[in-house]
Amino acid sequence: MSCLASCFASLTCGLCTSVASGISSRSARLGYCLIFGFSLVVSWVLREVAAPLLKKFSWINDSESHSNEWYQMQAVLRVSLGNFLFFGLLALIMIGVKDQNDRRHSCHHGGWIIKFAVWVVLIILMFFLPNVIVDIYAIISKFGAGFFLLIQVLILLDATHSWNDAWVAKDEQKWYIALLVVSVACYLATYAFSGILFIWFNPSGNDCGLNVFFIVMTMILAFAFAVIALHPKVNGSLLPASVISIYCAYVCYTGLSSEPRDYACNGLHKSKAVTIGTLVLGMLTTVLSVLYSALRAGSSTAFMSPPSSPRSGERKSLLDSDELESGKAKGEPVSYSYSFFHLIFTLASMYSAMLLAGWTSSSESTELIDVGWTSVWVRICTGWVTAALYLWSLVAPLLFPDREFF
Repeated sequence: MSCLASCFASLTCGLCTSVASGISSRSARLGYCLIFGFSLVVSWVLREVAAPLLKKFSWINDSESHSNEWYQMQAVLRVSLGNFLFFGLLALIMIGVKDQNDRRHSCHHGGWIIKFAVWVVLIILMFFLPNVIVDIYAIISKFGAGFFLLIQVLILLDATHSWNDAWVAKDEQKWYIALLVVSVACYLATYAFSGILFIWFNPSGNDCGLNVFFIVMTMILAFAFAVIALHPKVNGSLLPASVISIYCAYVCYTGLSSEPRDYACNGLHKSKAVTIGTLVLGMLTTVLSVLYSALRAGSSTAFMSPPSSPRSGERKSLLDSDELESGKAKGEPVSYSYSFFHLIFTLASMYSAMLLAGWTSSSESTELIDVGWTSVWVRICTGWVTAALYLWSLVAPLLFPDREFF
């Protein structure tokens, strides 16, 4: 363990000093994103190199039946657990922060060297925990990762409606034309991409009924989005429908590409380069989605904003609130919910663990990431939940006219 500790110290000591000194109160959110991004790199590295080291620890190597893949998952889960505790504690500490006179406001924006040191210590301590605790965390992480995906869907829906409202509010012909062009382009891309999926995941000579069902269902949902959104009784727009359609097509692709490499209907199984591309794309998507979620953590959605936030009555971008966040206007309401901000990273820590550990499924090669039938169904169900929530956002005002929907 001393060897592992020294590795962490050498990797993080210089980074801690240089990064922490350059993080101001204006870039606090970026600082937390950097910590999270660095944790993904640490997880990835330890997943590849830490297995021989973990075998030397008696409290981890408690059975001769453990495979090399099991040790790789242990490394990923233990780093994720440290991340989970770090951001989870911050989320609890920041509950109820309403204005910038609260001392916790300064805690959120400062003390980077101390916070980075605490993060490193937590990561190291996780490798001293017995396996049973990590096993319990692995089970909980599946639910936390699913909740993270659900939040991503809600934020996507909010973002598409905000985009549409912003262009419609300009009330100029060029913006209406832009709406139409983007919408048509998204729909063309959706159906063109669906056609490519038929080629990749329905190879001739194989009975690929399940894959065909997934792809056809995605195309039907995309068509239904447009029909319902443009119905005279529905106060909808084609832009959100088109964006949700192309997102569902992408989710369908990620689900199909996660099928086992020895599955005959997976047309990508012959190319190992695809696995590397999927890994890089998956990691990049995770980082970007977490960053966007964190930056949207003070939007007009009520559960994302503190009770005293002015955003409970108006829509305002977080990126326009630097003066509030920097602490220049003491006593003013905080610009976003600090607790929810850290909750996003807490859930993302569990999601990233599932991504790197293949949802703790041991049916695939250790060289592959996010591959297996569990990953397939998680992705496909995510697309269906996205479709259901979007359709609900269209029909709910008709079913409950006395309620206000955003």
